[in-house]
Amino acid sequence: MNGNASNPHYDPARENCSEIKRGDLVLIDIWGKLDRPGSVYYDITWTGYCGEVPPERMQNVFQVVAEARDCAIQRVQDAVAARKDLRGFEVDDAARAHIRAKGFGDYFFHRTGHSIGEDVHGTGANIDNYETHDERKIIPWTCFSIEPGIYLPEFGIRSEVDLFVDDNSARVTGEIQRKLLAI
Repeated sequence: MNGNASNPHYDPARENCSEIKRGDLVLIDIWGKLDRPGSVYYDITWTGYCGEVPPERMQNVFQVVAEARDCAIQRVQDAVAARKDLRGFEVDDAARAHIRAKGFGDYFFHRTGHSIGEDVHGTGANIDNYETHDERKIIPWTCFSIEPGIYLPEFGIRSEVDLFVDDNSARVTGEIQRKLLAI
């Protein structure tokens, strides 16, 4: 929460956590799958504010992150609909360009997404032009996360969805967070 949400790989431990209280921002990153052979992971991140109305700065940052997420989703959907080749780095570029244009480029310091399969980080194309330059194609019958984030010193916001591509379309596999949750 708060500053801990600014660490994309934060893992709560007794020595680095604090009590959640009114006025805090909370980031929840959760993944899981059915306990059956062949099950594919579901991996999402949502953010919320402990109070009635989040501060305007938090709402603005959430809006930029959500728009970047939607830019990446639209990039994939357009390419699939047009039957054009698309590579992981190109999807990352769509999200990253939006965040950069809004002045937060220095605060987005991880890839936009990763392949998902029977392992939470699968073996397909990653949505990455930051940690690596992933030139692998987005191919039908694959799933991957779209999870841009902005990590300011005082708080971090990420919005993560999973995108599944079939022969003719690309679709988000669950609900899409449209605003900060009131907790």
